[in-house]
Amino acid sequence: IQVSVANEFKRIGKYNIGITAGVETTLAPQEFIQGSNQMDLIITPSQFTKDILAKTSYDQVDKNTKKKVGELKLEKPVEVLFEGINTTVFNGKSSKSILESVDTDFNFLFVGHWLQGELGHDRKDVGMMIKTFCTVFKSIPKDKQPGFILKTSHAGFSVGDREKIASNIKSITEEYGDKCPPIHLIFGDLSESELNDLYNDDKVKAMVSFTKGEGYGRPLAEFATTGKPIIVSNWSGFKDFLPEEHTLYLDGELKNVDASAANKFLLKESKWFYVNYSKAAQILYKTFDNYTQSLKQSQGLKTNINKNFTLDKMTSKLGELLDKYVKVAKKVEMKLPTINKL
Repeated sequence: IQVSVANEFKRIGKYNIGITAGVETTLAPQEFIQGSNQMDLIITPSQFTKDILAKTSYDQVDKNTKKKVGELKLEKPVEVLFEGINTTVFNGKSSKSILESVDTDFNFLFVGHWLQGELGHDRKDVGMMIKTFCTVFKSIPKDKQPGFILKTSHAGFSVGDREKIASNIKSITEEYGDKCPPIHLIFGDLSESELNDLYNDDKVKAMVSFTKGEGYGRPLAEFATTGKPIIVSNWSGFKDFLPEEHTLYLDGELKNVDASAANKFLLKESKWFYVNYSKAAQILYKTFDNYTQSLKQSQGLKTNINKNFTLDKMTSKLGELLDKYVKVAKKVEMKLPTINKL
């Protein structure tokens, strides 16, 4: 069993299983398909990733004649195995606060990397998420403004990385001057128990993500155990575990990956989700202005995660998949032939 990006899959055993989060766009790279075809079974965390891998295909063209001679597509079975939540850690309770220095009592929370790409084009769309938040709440009196907590980083947790993040935030918010609502940066590596404390802190009221695409969306699944509102893009992997009736989904459209964000995994000819910022602004304000109603709507998130997407449920599902696909040796009684006495 190999857990990796699919282009790194190699045949090693007699039976090979590749587990991958796959892609965040509408198209998997050729190397992902080639790697997956070396395995006997592919396991992905979401129906979204499974569908993208299954529908991606490339024409194989003869270099001399330039004519199509074949087609590269996935030839191996794909199954979905969600990323189960350890409910002994993410239990809906907070043992201590890590937000003593945060002076706003109502805060939106974002958890995720701030990745490459110009403003409005990085995969998590962090820059435009901050800008939208500031635009919505800039006119509210300072003592009544909500805050925005960002648990984010680039590639690591160096001092330079932290200062670059802080600089990015400042460059986005400086146009709002004294009217800018509070932005709080949490930087560094948190344990799972510390993340649980953050999610369940009374000062954290809702999670927000303008993400353009997720293979699964792990922080969203963890936060769902709190039963608090989740405001998120209406596309990709997390739709498996965030029911429509309990989630504040954001409208938008699929558009090509911008050149500033493209790389060997995020192909510029593929598409991902762009949030409608005007409608997102309305939902942010509505959540703040009528939090009681939003909280009532979101309670089903906690019930759904705890019932259907736990680590124990994942373990059972993995067992079912192995029983279905893998022939495991079984203990049998040894029957020796009868030997006549001489």
